[in-house]
Amino acid sequence: MMNLYRTIDVWKRVDQTTAIRYRCFESLQSKRYCVQSADFYRLPLDTKQLANLDSQFMQLFLEQAPSNRTTEHQTLEEAIAAHDKDFL
Repeated sequence: MMNLYRTIDVWKRVDQTTAIRYRCFESLQSKRYCVQSADFYRLPLDTKQLANLDSQFMQLFLEQAPSNRTTEHQTLEEAIAAHDKDFL
């Protein structure tokens, strides 16, 4: 069976200097969602940090399928809420 995923970035503004980007996947087979990671951005932005976050995103995906790394959920909102509960 072919495992295909769609990436979805969801942004949350925390305040005027901080934002969170949730790095989410939708499994095209199950039509369910999971959050692989949440990246924090703060002003002033550090270009090296931006590159490292993108590299980490790809490394995590290649090392392990998203559905094996975390639980899949019916909705994107449920996946984000579960991620926040576990990690924030």
